[in-house]
Amino acid sequence: MRGGAKRRSAGSCQAAVDAWVAHDNAERPHQGLDRNVPVMPADRFVPAAPGGLPLWVPPTLAPALADDVDDPEDVVDVSTDRGAGDGGGAVEFDRVVPASGNLAICGSQFWLGPQRAGQVVRFWVDCQWVHLSVSGQRVKSLRSRFTVADLELLVTRGATPAGPAPIASRGGPGARAGRTVVEVERTVARNGTIALGGHVVLVADALAGRRVGIYIEDGCPLLFFDPSTRELLRSRPNPLGPVATIRLQRTSPPGPSPRPSVEPIRVQRRVSATGVIVVAGQKVLLGRSHAGAVVSVHVPETTLAIELPDGETTVVPRTTTTPIRSIKGQRPRPAQPSVVVAQISHTT
Repeated sequence: MRGGAKRRSAGSCQAAVDAWVAHDNAERPHQGLDRNVPVMPADRFVPAAPGGLPLWVPPTLAPALADDVDDPEDVVDVSTDRGAGDGGGAVEFDRVVPASGNLAICGSQFWLGPQRAGQVVRFWVDCQWVHLSVSGQRVKSLRSRFTVADLELLVTRGATPAGPAPIASRGGPGARAGRTVVEVERTVARNGTIALGGHVVLVADALAGRRVGIYIEDGCPLLFFDPSTRELLRSRPNPLGPVATIRLQRTSPPGPSPRPSVEPIRVQRRVSATGVIVVAGQKVLLGRSHAGAVVSVHVPETTLAIELPDGETTVVPRTTTTPIRSIKGQRPRPAQPSVVVAQISHTT
């Protein structure tokens, strides 16, 4: 060393370097801190004391109050008493079918068809099954793709805890004296017919293109009704036997029997040349001034309300109990020459 400095051995130099490195790595403060302040890392970085952070509860869980349990019989098994959205419990909710007939819920789509547009569908959902019901009748069942998180999300959107699953869509024989009672839905063809169990059944030309429900019971006529209101539309002879009824596709359990509309029946009549119309076997005189005109008649139980062409309404008491058999008035028919007159004119 220059300047008469005392020479040191290599071992002492290495020991000095190691001591400096240890001090720089373990005892020297951070370079961003003030070097003049003797702040050590052990004093600066102190771990948080246990229990210093508050308990965070997820929004879908409610804190339970700890009560003193005196009687062991009052203890409820949590595994058998789960609420909606807790552990995959079943939930129920209603949705309105859009015009497209396709419903989307939590990424899953359910096809019901445009014919059910506007109807209210009740969903029964758990992690295993999804059941869809309309007017209390189960119309579709699918395997569930919903998770527990999806059920919790549905609860936040208004779903409620569900009871037992709806009954099966193919219920077998009904409870009416051992008879098979089912319901199906069909669309009336352009010519007013439907295909039912290999038979072509004539319904009505006026119902062409309309979706109708069919109430089928052994030994009884077929009842055609509106699926949304269950109003009776037509009745026809039943060509099906018990075996053919059970083999029908897309059946559903029967609901209440369809009933006729409570509103008065509206019929049309053409006034005769003498000014008379006949409604339910009752003749009503309107006058020769209305001869040939078509009038509308509302037929309640006790009166006949006749809407005249001039806008006035005439109400007359009903004197018969004969049911209505004709809805529309007869078309005018030109007089046909008799066969004898036709033969004479031909020979001449």
